[in-house]
Amino acid sequence: MKIAVYFTPLGPGAPDVAGRGVVTLDVLRSTTTIVAALANGAKAVVPAATSEEAVRLTANLEKDGFLLAGERKCVKIPGFALGNSPREMTPDVVAGKTVFLATTNGTPALVAMQGADPVLVGGAVNFTALADRARELFVERGELVIVCAGRERQFALEDAYAAGRLVKAVRKGVRKVELNDAAAVALELTADYANWQDAFDHSEAARQLAEAGLADDVAFSAKADRFAVVPTYADRRIT
Repeated sequence: MKIAVYFTPLGPGAPDVAGRGVVTLDVLRSTTTIVAALANGAKAVVPAATSEEAVRLTANLEKDGFLLAGERKCVKIPGFALGNSPREMTPDVVAGKTVFLATTNGTPALVAMQGADPVLVGGAVNFTALADRARELFVERGELVIVCAGRERQFALEDAYAAGRLVKAVRKGVRKVELNDAAAVALELTADYANWQDAFDHSEAARQLAEAGLADDVAFSAKADRFAVVPTYADRRIT
């Protein structure tokens, strides 16, 4: 029984994720935004590695069937309908639409996980449902991989904390679970903060979002179990 955590998507190679159950985390904000979109009625979310790719993927689609969403350096991409705020993903905006999402860290991390099976997506906002599904996978297969999007290819506190919470939930009651070093460190992090909000508030990402006037996105992302959906990524679509 093994759990491996990677603090950035640069860590695992294709053989590390191929055919394995993976959880991808970018809690501030991409995976939180994806959960909110699907919970509020979006047909699917298509992650793009770049804004240019998102535009290219939608070039021949009916205009009323999709929305372009994304950010660079926290700011909505010019010409896109939406940014990367989970608060924008309301039912009246996204219901019945396919959202093509391009973000700095989260969507490239998801694209890099193509080949894993399945790829689960989440954060604090769907944590209990995510942990239950991840635990089912772990018990069934005897292993689980948790990949953090990180921040500009570096360690991100908020994602590592979320990974630690997930390790703690998944291994509960299971004897003889082998953790890689990153999983052990992530687990230790859970004792350092009182709750999701405390951990997020101490992160560099939260400070950057606050400076951009997006502190409400941090508060939204830190509220656990807003939603019960567990998005799954396969064939370049999250449903």
